[in-house]
Amino acid sequence: MLTELEKNAISDHYRTISKNLPQFRPRPAQREMIAAIANAFSRTLTRAEGSDTPPERNGESIAVIEGPTGVGKSLAYLLAGGIMAQTRGKRLIVSSATIALQEQLVGRDLPFVVAHSGLEMSFALAKGRGRYVCPYKLYQLTQGFAQQTLLGIDEAPVPAYLWDSKPRQDELDTLTQMATQFAKREFNGDRDTWAEKIDDNLWFKITNDRHGCLKNACPNRPECPFFLARDVLETVDVVVCNHDLLLADISMGGGVILPAPENSFYCIDEAHHLPKKALSQFAAEHSWQQAIWTLEKLPDMTQKIARVCDKVELANLADEAATALLDSLHEWQFYLQDEPQLRESEREHEAVWLWQDGNIPESLATLVHNTQIAASSLLRHINGLNEALSQSRRERDSDSLHIDQLSTELGIFVARAEQIEAVWSQLAQVRTDEKEPPLAKWISRKLDDKLDYTFHASPISGATMLANGLWRRAAGAVLTSATLQSLGNFNMLLNQTGLSWLPETTTLALQSPFNFAEQGELYIPPLAASPKDPAAHTNEVVEWLPKLIDETAAIGTLVLFTSRKQMTEVAFRLPEHLLPYVLIQGEQSKAAILESHYQALKDGKPSIIFGLDSFAEGLDLPHEACVHVIIVKLPFSMPDNPIEKTQSRWIEQRGGKPFIEITVPEASIKLIQAVGRLIRTERDYGRVTILDNRVKTQRYGQQMLACLPPFRRIG
Repeated sequence: MLTELEKNAISDHYRTISKNLPQFRPRPAQREMIAAIANAFSRTLTRAEGSDTPPERNGESIAVIEGPTGVGKSLAYLLAGGIMAQTRGKRLIVSSATIALQEQLVGRDLPFVVAHSGLEMSFALAKGRGRYVCPYKLYQLTQGFAQQTLLGIDEAPVPAYLWDSKPRQDELDTLTQMATQFAKREFNGDRDTWAEKIDDNLWFKITNDRHGCLKNACPNRPECPFFLARDVLETVDVVVCNHDLLLADISMGGGVILPAPENSFYCIDEAHHLPKKALSQFAAEHSWQQAIWTLEKLPDMTQKIARVCDKVELANLADEAATALLDSLHEWQFYLQDEPQLRESEREHEAVWLWQDGNIPESLATLVHNTQIAASSLLRHINGLNEALSQSRRERDSDSLHIDQLSTELGIFVARAEQIEAVWSQLAQVRTDEKEPPLAKWISRKLDDKLDYTFHASPISGATMLANGLWRRAAGAVLTSATLQSLGNFNMLLNQTGLSWLPETTTLALQSPFNFAEQGELYIPPLAASPKDPAAHTNEVVEWLPKLIDETAAIGTLVLFTSRKQMTEVAFRLPEHLLPYVLIQGEQSKAAILESHYQALKDGKPSIIFGLDSFAEGLDLPHEACVHVIIVKLPFSMPDNPIEKTQSRWIEQRGGKPFIEITVPEASIKLIQAVGRLIRTERDYGRVTILDNRVKTQRYGQQMLACLPPFRRIG
């Protein structure tokens, strides 16, 4: 229950903001959101004194809040969440899907709250280990080649695994410059602060993962940017991260990278991205070629370790497991080269063999089983060798440098073995309960000169992992975004995230601060052709666009397509007098398009942006920068990847209709997001035009139309 102290603290700090900013206008929806978050977090459950059993949570401290643009969501959850975290002895974890929002939170929103509310609150941005340089590897590379230059030798005395080919001079120059600046503390080791763009392959050589990291045994531990950043996270009140890092931490058990869920209140912004992010995190894949390379190189590695650690028997067991796995993978190649679905494909660059309903093909059951056993055995023995190295490091100071190099090198093999085992443990699973959703299992092949296969396995929903790994453990959570409802309710999000299993979860849809009836209008032209007839629909779009676009005023028009092919064809067929004003996604970077767009408006010319999905969300074009949004087609995405196909079949087998249960609700959210590009502030105005007659002729279209803002209807 919310205490008087907490109520007063929230009211006082909110009032302080209004006093410090004369132009600040309290918004009813924002105050409602603050109250909802505070009340949810006040219901957090604590472990009984002296008990080792965590409390049973049913969503009582979780709130799902849809806050339209203009509500001021970040101020609401930072103020309420920050105060509640302090009074309840928790940490506040703020997670977003995009880098842009993370930068906004750390660079603008959090400093704003601290500066104007009087609330003392420290904060830091959390990043994955891969965003930081590993000083140990950086110095190994640069010092090794410095020795090479001094001694006048051809081969650098550094471990071969660090370079898979002879480095170019410009690569060596970049690393030398980086090492020099890092040693002088002119570069902090964060990739995002390095002034120049650095190639991914080069960066990979000087960063590390949890397998290759020497941790406390590393001689460069005191200056390691990752550990220094993590030390800071232990001291701050608010940790800002992205969904990927949050989910990675949960998948490792929680509390590994970020504070433990039991000690954290979560504010998950852009929460509509969470379900798909979770699927990506919990999926597993590995390539056949990379696995073969790893297994063939492994014996050299194991024998080195055996000599250092006196673990010949353990090294031999690892080699035997690697040989067994190699034999299985070569047997897979024999089967896969004759599989028809991997030779022909409707896709241009990739062939896919989907195992229907996640069932293992009967003829391959034994091979799947043998591959899984070998992969599991390999990982177990490699982990044993890794532990043996750690033990040797603790016992033998004289060989510490050599042991450290072996540990870093072995880390690559541990990571690969973990990846392979994760795939085969899922591929080998047999579903025993028909009520449980199947796993999606498939094998893909790139249709290019290089013969390679990729083995894939993935849940079709992240709900179970999120429910068990996060919601039932977190002290509290708020999920928010401008668009969380679909077809007028929160059911789809609750189902996808597993929150539907926590019945005390609160949902709240806040009212928009904008007067849509006065600020905007909705027009649905009388098109005869349905998008189900692509050629006829494109013809009508080409005919209508010149009538809809004002080429005399310096205003912005955003035309949104669902298909690059249709976008290109429409652009090609536009009247010549419109072409100078058109900016097409893909022909320039997004930043370059926006720069050209604003420059045209500044020069008194119209500007027309042709964009796809990524321009329908997160694009902020206030005032005259976007006065007309034209939606060419309802944003349906039919199930075309293995996960979606497996999910659709499972829904059908339960008597459901995937189109109604998944496709329409998801399209409804996308449509609302696309329409949301028009009105971004109280001063904005304009029109939304929809060139898809299904919003009138189909029942689902009318449902989607009813969920749009209450614009004035014309035509």
